[in-house]
Amino acid sequence: MSVNATDHTRIICIIFLVWNALCIQTYDYRSFSDSLYGKTRPIMSNLYEICYLIMIGTASAAAFATGGSTLQMLFGIPYWVCTLIIAAFIFVIALFGTSVVRKCASTLSVLILIGLVLVLVPNIIVQWDAITAAISNLVSGKMPVISGESGAFGPALYSAVLYFFFQLASVSVMYQHMEPVTDKKQINKAAIEIFVFNFFAMELSIIGLLAVAYAADLVTATVPMLVLVQNGVSSGLLTPIISVLIILGSISTAVNMISGIVTRCVNAVERRMRSEQERQNGHLVRNAIATLIFTFLAFAIAQFGLLAVVKQGYAYLGYAAFITLFIPFIIHVIVTKGKEV
Repeated sequence: MSVNATDHTRIICIIFLVWNALCIQTYDYRSFSDSLYGKTRPIMSNLYEICYLIMIGTASAAAFATGGSTLQMLFGIPYWVCTLIIAAFIFVIALFGTSVVRKCASTLSVLILIGLVLVLVPNIIVQWDAITAAISNLVSGKMPVISGESGAFGPALYSAVLYFFFQLASVSVMYQHMEPVTDKKQINKAAIEIFVFNFFAMELSIIGLLAVAYAADLVTATVPMLVLVQNGVSSGLLTPIISVLIILGSISTAVNMISGIVTRCVNAVERRMRSEQERQNGHLVRNAIATLIFTFLAFAIAQFGLLAVVKQGYAYLGYAAFITLFIPFIIHVIVTKGKEV
């Protein structure tokens, strides 16, 4: 539950960063970082590039791995083939630019939220005794079977803050979607909706997963949510539904991140061209090449498996976001005396 306390700060950071993107009319993360960092951009903007590449290598690779593991469990086909199928979907969606990505991501988000309610609410009701027993275990200091924590407040707070920094890095994917935005009221409304729906989905998932927090199956599970559904009500019906939701979520996550770096690279190339006609000629080819490169990169890293990617990469991404996003945000707030937040 402590993870959600960090969401308040993350929303504030998102509002500030996206407001600035609107004000300075920047529609890819490199253009925004060059403006944000000012005189320090030769160093900080390049550090920010490293942060984004770490995100491609961790968060998007983890999305590939999650979708691939779910497909493997459903159909029993080789893991690499499953991740290749996920890669094909992501490539096709990201190929046609941010407008297509935005429409697909919005549609998928609605479907995922509806699906979570349909799957989790019945399981929470049926397994409520297991959930209350798990809460009692947590109160007594007994940790879940897959937890590496001691239960002490300090380490738990550290993990929550590190998770916040990891999530903060994902603000980079939003700049590519800023062009249709016309005023700050739209950003304020979006920020509130982000918080409400994110909080609701996260709390619903946490409460549901408490039902299997001490289940032996969780130790060997690649995707914990599947353990909940397989041990719950109407598992034959709900397992395919939650599997589809997990796959859709994986595609939605990875396609936004890959599209962000593709937009940055293609914009950098086309900025050097003299005319709009020259930019239009070959735009799809440039998009295809960049999409193929970064989709393959995430696909290759995903071959190490979901748990390996999460354990090794997420902390590094959190540290990188702390240096390249959080500290500059705090400095900007101090310098402007909070007038732009």
